[in-house]
Amino acid sequence: MSNVDQPTPENPPEATPTPSSKPSLRQRFRRDRPQKPLENKVPSLEREDMTYGFGSKPEAFDADIEAQLERELQEAFSGADMKELLGEKSRRLKDPKPAAGPRKGRVLSIRGKDVFVDVGGRIQGVIALHQFGDKPPKIGDEVEVQIEGYDPDGLLILTRQGAAVEADWSSVAVGMIVEARVLEQNKGGLSVDVNGIRGFMPISQIELFRVEDLAAYVGQRLRCLVAEVDREERNLVVSRRALLERERQESKEKLWTELAEGQIREGVVRSIKPFGAFIDLGGVDGLLPVGEMSWQRVKDPSEIVAPGQKVRVTILRLDPQTRKLTLGLRQLTSSPWDEANTTYAPGTVVRGKVTRLMDFGAFVELEPGVEGLVHISELAPQRVNRVQDVVQVDEEVTVKVLSVDVANRRMSLSIKQALKEPEPVVEETTPEEEEPPLPPVKLRKFTTPLRGGIGSGKLIDWPNRDE
Repeated sequence: MSNVDQPTPENPPEATPTPSSKPSLRQRFRRDRPQKPLENKVPSLEREDMTYGFGSKPEAFDADIEAQLERELQEAFSGADMKELLGEKSRRLKDPKPAAGPRKGRVLSIRGKDVFVDVGGRIQGVIALHQFGDKPPKIGDEVEVQIEGYDPDGLLILTRQGAAVEADWSSVAVGMIVEARVLEQNKGGLSVDVNGIRGFMPISQIELFRVEDLAAYVGQRLRCLVAEVDREERNLVVSRRALLERERQESKEKLWTELAEGQIREGVVRSIKPFGAFIDLGGVDGLLPVGEMSWQRVKDPSEIVAPGQKVRVTILRLDPQTRKLTLGLRQLTSSPWDEANTTYAPGTVVRGKVTRLMDFGAFVELEPGVEGLVHISELAPQRVNRVQDVVQVDEEVTVKVLSVDVANRRMSLSIKQALKEPEPVVEETTPEEEEPPLPPVKLRKFTTPLRGGIGSGKLIDWPNRDE
């Protein structure tokens, strides 16, 4: 043992001076730091007479450390700004914004008047059961919903796409979709009831087109959009046309993503022009050119289609940039050109009708949809200066097929080669008109030789011309 006096409670060592009057945590809580004598600490039966550096049991040691650390932290950070300590600007925590636009979800459960829907990403939402109308959904059904926000419990507040909501004077707002019951008609439009609120629908806001008969709407329930709200004056104006236009625009955007060339779609004829007709495919209008209506030549489009008529057309060309559609109607019927090679083989002589006259020739229609060109050089055997000198429109002529091009729907015809060679005319006579036969010629006998003759001495028979 060393003779150096060991520190005891009765003989404490001198404290080592420190630069600061207040020791640091590291100096105060080191295990090898000399301890001060315990004052007024009397051992008892409930407490073992032993120390742990600070003269207390482990429980007391932990409590002392926590209390000391708490005091020092408060002193160190007193007056300090938490924004500066974190090194960033303070941002107020907000609820995450729900995704905008419609989403598809799956019905998880139905509890009372609430329908719980899974919209993906471990997120659930709730939607009112009355928004499904008379057809409540089933568990597992897929529905289209609109995210409105969050409730205090963290659930998404959903509304069914295009469904009407219940409203009163405290909740009704512009842009809300409500169901209006038409009470009566008046001079300017319709008087409606929206969940007990008296409202008005102008005549111009009923349909996308002009309405003539308002009596047909009395008693109906119409989904419409709130256009104006004045709570003080108790004035409510609704518009069905605004809702129809919005739904039309939404369906238009959705339809453009589904359209493709070659598709066959059903549409409604909206208007007719001299160059064709405009067809509504359900929010997207397309042009049906007059040349694509029929295989035969069409002079007036109204001969083929009429406004309001439902037609099935095929998409010929599609331009998403300019939002233009070109439609076809004749493509849904068989083309007469498909059998032209066999029906009108080269060398065939057929009858046709002249449909058009051009400077270079005439077009002849052999059957509806099949036309051929008679070049000016094939109109007649002689030289032709003007086509109208030989043929006229609607004149029936006989032509000979020279060549057929089914791919390009072209045919070359000739009139002069179809002309037959003139045959000799045989005059037929009746038996009554035949001349009687001539009588036989009598021969005259001579006994003397003719002068200047040969003088053979034989008799020569000569016709008696005097008889």
